[in-house]
Amino acid sequence: MERIKDLKELLVFLDTKQYTKLRQYLAELNEADIAALLEQLEGENMLKVFRILPKDLAADVFSYLDVDNQQMIITSLSDREAAGIIDNLMSDDAVDLLEEMPANVVKKLLANASPDTRRDINHLLRYPEDSAGSIMTVEYVDLKASLTVNQAIERIRKVGLDSETIDICYVLDPQRKLLGTVALRYLLLSDGDEVIEDIMHENVIAVNTLMDQEEVAKQFKKYDFTAMPVVDNENRLVGIITVDDIVDIMEEETTEDMEKMAAIVPSDKPYMKTTVWETYKKRIPWLLLLMVSATFTGAIITSFEEALSVYAVLTAFIPMLMDTGGNAGGQASVTVIRGLSLGEIQYRDVPRVLWKEVRVAIFCGVSLAAANFVKLMLLDRVGFQVSMVVSLTIVVAVLMAMLIGCLLPVGAKRLGFDPAVMASPFITTIVDALSLLVYFQVATVILRI
Repeated sequence: MERIKDLKELLVFLDTKQYTKLRQYLAELNEADIAALLEQLEGENMLKVFRILPKDLAADVFSYLDVDNQQMIITSLSDREAAGIIDNLMSDDAVDLLEEMPANVVKKLLANASPDTRRDINHLLRYPEDSAGSIMTVEYVDLKASLTVNQAIERIRKVGLDSETIDICYVLDPQRKLLGTVALRYLLLSDGDEVIEDIMHENVIAVNTLMDQEEVAKQFKKYDFTAMPVVDNENRLVGIITVDDIVDIMEEETTEDMEKMAAIVPSDKPYMKTTVWETYKKRIPWLLLLMVSATFTGAIITSFEEALSVYAVLTAFIPMLMDTGGNAGGQASVTVIRGLSLGEIQYRDVPRVLWKEVRVAIFCGVSLAAANFVKLMLLDRVGFQVSMVVSLTIVVAVLMAMLIGCLLPVGAKRLGFDPAVMASPFITTIVDALSLLVYFQVATVILRI
């Protein structure tokens, strides 16, 4: 309701051309809320309101807009205005923007940006995609170990406005090697004459520039940090990563895992901005693979046509057996994949995982088989032997499905693949074929066909 009220007031100011009042009104709102309001406006009005914003506020609001609106605004501004936005963005946000822009626009923006901005952006662009170096920012507060607390606070006053965060300051030697960190609160609570070297925290947790962003996110979770230094192979500080970047990474990685688990090639575009053709290309490869692999199921049924002709009733239970096995395998795979992603399951834990899944599978399989046996005998009235065939198959199918569901993701991880690839669709296809083989083999033994 608040947002609707804000939008109505904004439109009133626009319609009545009260631009001074509009500027004052927007200055009292949070940057993220202003961005949300802008995205509800038409292109021309969005640009008009954006131009009204004070320069320092405009850059902050710009960083919260989605990529399409950023591109629309940046290409509508004059070269000088656009360069001003780029100069006032944090370097990591500027890099994210430029990576989505056409090459000719990027060239023009960089040509008009300040030398410092160009240097910082080019520095970040040289790192591999999805690495710590590619998502870090170079705006941070660095201190010398020989400074006093008063001198350190004075330096923070000078450079703090241009830094991503001032909560943690980084102590460097003349070669820019990371010696330690000092929190702002310790500076404020310490005596002004104390030397930074005496109060800094020397046991620094840092990440390497080439570390994968998903591993970086795990480090943030492990240590509960709001910012983390990024160092090169010689332990020289080259940037920092803040928790707001980690939130975006976790969302991106979770979305990617969900797409892989659904047998979809991951996409970096939102659903509503992905064309039909792009969506088709993302989905068809796995659908084709799964369709071809599913032909083995048909081949198994064909090879047992004679048995089915004698006991036609067996055909009625094929879908239930396949679904039960696939569901059991899917449950096991999702649990193990999540455990692998969170680092809860290591390779040394595989025997324990297998032993646990065997026991769970036996309990689940027996429970399902017992319920199914009662149903077949009392409701379907198919006879004792057929009921035994179906119920025994359920026990074996569930056991196989859960073992496959936990082994395949672990195997994929061991081979260097994303374990999410080995999720429900892939496992279901394998389990379906094995369940049918077990079904017909059990039927052959018990029914003597």
